[in-house]
Amino acid sequence: MIHRRFRRIVALASGALLTATLAFAAPASAAPAGLRTQTQTQTPLVVNARWAGHPTFDRIVIDLQGYVPTATVTPVQRLIYDGSGKPVPLPGRYFLEIRLNPAAAHDDAGGNVYLGPKLRQINLPKLKGIALTGDFEGYVTFGAAFDTLPYYRAFTLHSPERFVVDIAR
Repeated sequence: MIHRRFRRIVALASGALLTATLAFAAPASAAPAGLRTQTQTQTPLVVNARWAGHPTFDRIVIDLQGYVPTATVTPVQRLIYDGSGKPVPLPGRYFLEIRLNPAAAHDDAGGNVYLGPKLRQINLPKLKGIALTGDFEGYVTFGAAFDTLPYYRAFTLHSPERFVVDIAR
């Protein structure tokens, strides 16, 4: 009789311990929104675009606050402004479209956070111009102009966060 009571107490205590352990072992994704990291919940902000000439390549750098979002670089026949569809007035025969998503060049109140050029002609050996062509529905888009066919590689750098496109000379 004493053994049965002892077993019952041990079984109840084990069950209570197991229940408590499972309650504390919830996955990180179940954490309240206030405990998640800012980079998981905030849209990255595009704050600047810059360029430089190097001995064997020209470089475009897009500076971000937050994390580097998905980015694509696509050759296009012409550059147009997102939303309006108007042509971008950059000289060149070849163009690259750089698109970041999710991203924004404005804050939640609609204020501009992008401090870089909106449209700039450049006189580097390969890069002839750059333009901010869109900040619309979670996409930020840039266009780059060239006189000759651009051969490029794109990658991210961290601390600070940035997206880079190198164009071979």
